[in-house]
Amino acid sequence: MSEPPTPAQPSHRRKRSLSRRGMIAAGGAVAAGAALTPMVFAAGDSGETDDSASGSGGSGTTPEKFPATRTEAATGTGEATTAFAASYVGVRWSGAKEGAAIRLANGDWQNLTGGCAAVEDGGTALVAAGDAKVYELKAPSGIDGVRSLAIDTTDGPDRTVRVPSEPTRVRGVGYLSRAAWGADESKRYKDGKVNSPEVYYPLQVITVHHTATPNDDPDPAATVRAMYEYHAITNDWGDIGYHFLIDEAGTVYEGRYSGDDGIPAFDPDGDLVTGFHSVGYNSGALGIALIGNLQEKPPTDAAKASLIRLIKVISRFKGLDPQARVTYTNPVNGTKKDTSTVGGHRDYFDTECPGQVMYDLLAEVRSAAARR
Repeated sequence: MSEPPTPAQPSHRRKRSLSRRGMIAAGGAVAAGAALTPMVFAAGDSGETDDSASGSGGSGTTPEKFPATRTEAATGTGEATTAFAASYVGVRWSGAKEGAAIRLANGDWQNLTGGCAAVEDGGTALVAAGDAKVYELKAPSGIDGVRSLAIDTTDGPDRTVRVPSEPTRVRGVGYLSRAAWGADESKRYKDGKVNSPEVYYPLQVITVHHTATPNDDPDPAATVRAMYEYHAITNDWGDIGYHFLIDEAGTVYEGRYSGDDGIPAFDPDGDLVTGFHSVGYNSGALGIALIGNLQEKPPTDAAKASLIRLIKVISRFKGLDPQARVTYTNPVNGTKKDTSTVGGHRDYFDTECPGQVMYDLLAEVRSAAARR
């Protein structure tokens, strides 16, 4: 048995809506109404008991409008045009992992690399398109089955989403629920069925990533929606690969769908839903991605603080030592790996992720997350 693969709203209205939700995430002080089972998040940062660590809030939901994601698919190499300005282009191909390239209108050829994402039978990439309406792909021999998807997550027609009226939080760490960043849950379905049904295993390790998307992102929620489209549709994983994402302002986003119980990433018994963030090492491994490219630039202080606090909360929830060395054992196929409880994607796979600068900071992150 093998492990699952590493599966128009006016701008002023959009920015105001996202800003309000961002304040909810940063504050996170209002107690949410849906209580958890006692074994889940049973103690807070100061050691007190608190069963209201996560949930949708007691006041129900509020309708909010998001721009629907627009996409146009193309197959093969050559030039492709779109009817809208694309924020990103997702590309997937079979054969060699490297060698494909893209050129945006009036630009130079860019070699396509997976950044953080990786697949077992070829290559994949998500490219910031800068509102391009034309792009061109090329690939050498040894690469075939090229598929691309132009993605716009900012200027499509309005769609209404029911967003929790109260702040959602994990033991005081505020986060935006899937609804609050505008996830279209229909994208988890394929041919009328859930494309990647939820499977749960005990948590063993935490893996840190970066999304390798541009820094100084003016609309990170739109980037999360693009990442969702890319992972769920282009890569056919059926959902976004990470359990949580963190933007440069320190806002935490709920990633992979884990059920309707109000507990992000976990089921009511405290087991982790399997994501798609690290090929061969997904089951029992929680993935947190920092939005941006951290190869040469450090995370913002706000992003690093949110990462540390989230790791601290999750580690205490499951009794993990963030500074420990452990032997990860894949519960699906028995693959073993000696690694750190809190590691980087490159500890498991040949990749630059989470970026050299972020990787060099992991010792600091582990130490801070272990402090009482």
